[in-house]
Amino acid sequence: MSRTPLEPLEAHDIDVGGLRVYHRVCERAGPEAPAVVHVHGFGISGSYLEPTAVLLSDEARHYIPDLPGTGRSERPPQALDIPGSAEALLAYCDAVGLERATFVGNSLGCVTLLELADFHPERVDGMVFVSPAGGPNNQPLARALGQLALDGVREPFDLAPIAGRDYLRFGVVRSLSLFRAMTRYPTIARLSLLDRPVLLVIGRRDPLVDTDRVQHLFESRHKVSAVIIDGAHALNFTHPGTVARLVSAQLNGAPLAEVAPTSGSIDVLFDHR
Repeated sequence: MSRTPLEPLEAHDIDVGGLRVYHRVCERAGPEAPAVVHVHGFGISGSYLEPTAVLLSDEARHYIPDLPGTGRSERPPQALDIPGSAEALLAYCDAVGLERATFVGNSLGCVTLLELADFHPERVDGMVFVSPAGGPNNQPLARALGQLALDGVREPFDLAPIAGRDYLRFGVVRSLSLFRAMTRYPTIARLSLLDRPVLLVIGRRDPLVDTDRVQHLFESRHKVSAVIIDGAHALNFTHPGTVARLVSAQLNGAPLAEVAPTSGSIDVLFDHR
């Protein structure tokens, strides 16, 4: 994928708290359509999130920022930690005029969204957590690095140029620091405290997410739904059609059992909406 975003997304620079932030926008669904903000993982830009957004371009308004320090956005004086990433995301929403939105996060993006929803729940209509990593399953760090390496060989080759370019620009030291912070974050435990509609989308071959623990914690939890689909960790890129249909179901309150995958299969663990 080139740096030119997929059509009909358009790329712009915008000022967010005095920093130049690169983002992709599609608003052709109209001002009354729901807003969806896509949040990338650690050290990588939002480029790999574009395919899912494109497939929903007639149904919602889409916003895909590169948070400060990632992708083509300006670096802040100090690298953002997880709370800092959440505050930057909130500032971005202010800059593009979004009072409320549905948020679709991948990997560390899910952790960022947990922080946002915890401190600013009034800004969140709903959330879709794709591959929500973090917590005991990713500890100690050596184990998580092994999981990351295993996921690398399970992802398609065409993701490598995007990820490699972005990680090199972000920096190895910063990437490792943020990855370590993600592994220490109690993602699933914190998720159990939220009072917002959440859909968890888990890859059947994702070594970073413990499906059994998710099912144990949330099988009877109000407002949390979960599905398993084919693929590994970067599902927004590798299975955009299926993820887009699941996001659409979350936006419209449609039964997850009625969502047809574009490839492979969907296993609905529970639907509590």
